[in-house]
Amino acid sequence: MTTSFADYVATQDARNTIQLNIRKYTLMLCDALELDFKTSHPNSDPYKFYIESGRKYHKIMMETNSQSRSVHAFVDKKTGEVYKPASYKAPAKGVRFDLRLIEQREWLFENADWAGGYLYVR
Repeated sequence: MTTSFADYVATQDARNTIQLNIRKYTLMLCDALELDFKTSHPNSDPYKFYIESGRKYHKIMMETNSQSRSVHAFVDKKTGEVYKPASYKAPAKGVRFDLRLIEQREWLFENADWAGGYLYVR
């Protein structure tokens, strides 16, 4: 079965909507992580969580006031799969969460902690 160019163009809007939603959910995850840090450490300088987008992944970065940066997590731009970082440039193997699935997304926003404990496989 071959798909025609017309079919490809017809599904392009759906793919764009999914990618925009994944970016929105990634930003919401950054907000949840900042909120968790502020509630855990109310008297310290807050960490900033933000997105650096690459070719394949959104990289969730964690930055202190002294400009120390580290990778908190990777999110696949097309599939919404969340990965624990293996290094600064690459995710670890094994999907931890899928932002497209409502149940996993809601659990993630409620239970995500700034230190990344939720990203370990149990």
